[in-house]
Amino acid sequence: MSIVKLNNNGVKNATAFGSITGLGSMTFIKKLTASSSATLSFVDGASSVVLDNTYKEYIFTFNNIHAATDNTEFSYAFSVNAGSSYTAVSLTTSYFRTYHYEDDSGAAIDYRTGQDTSEGTGKRPLSEGQGNGNDESLSGYLHLFNPSNTSHVKHFIARTNFYGRLNYTMDAYTAGYAMTTSAIDAVQFSMDSGNIDAGDICLYGIN
Repeated sequence: MSIVKLNNNGVKNATAFGSITGLGSMTFIKKLTASSSATLSFVDGASSVVLDNTYKEYIFTFNNIHAATDNTEFSYAFSVNAGSSYTAVSLTTSYFRTYHYEDDSGAAIDYRTGQDTSEGTGKRPLSEGQGNGNDESLSGYLHLFNPSNTSHVKHFIARTNFYGRLNYTMDAYTAGYAMTTSAIDAVQFSMDSGNIDAGDICLYGIN
C-alpha cells in the first residue's frame, strides 16, 4: 500500500481534482425571512414550496434566528395534512448539548431529558435558554429524510448553535423520528414564546 503525502506545494500546484461520486447535489427551493413572525411554515405546493417525493432528503438551514423574547426555545413541528394541523404527528426524539461560558466559568456535555420527547405531539425544541440581545442569535439545520414515504417512520437530525441568555455558546443536537406512515407535507418553525424577530430559513432538496 502506497502512502500519498499532501503538502502546501502539492495542493498549490494541482491543476485538477477528481470528482466524488455518490453524493447528491443540493437544490435550493425556498427562503423565508422572519420579521416579527409568529411562525415560518413550509407547506408543499404553497408559495413555490416543494416537500414531496421529488427529493428523498430535505434540509432546512437556519441563519441568525433572532428571538423577540429572552430565555426561549426555537422549535419545529410537522404536519401530514398540508399545514391544517401541526399537533397530530407523534415524535420520539433525543436531545443533548455542549456549552461553554464566555468567561470560562463553566463548560459541559450532557443529555437533556426535559428537551427530549417520548411519543409526544406538537412543537418541539431545537434550542433552550436562547437570548434576545441585539447580538444574540441561532444558526444550524434540520435534515429530514424521505418525508413522502408511506411505509416507514420519518427520521430527522438537527444541530443548532446559539448565543445563550447567560453569555454562553451552546451546541444542541436533536434527532428522532415522526411516528407516522403518512407523508409529511409541511414543516413549521416558531419560538416557544414570542416571535421570531429576524433571520431566515432556507429549504433545499437533495438528489
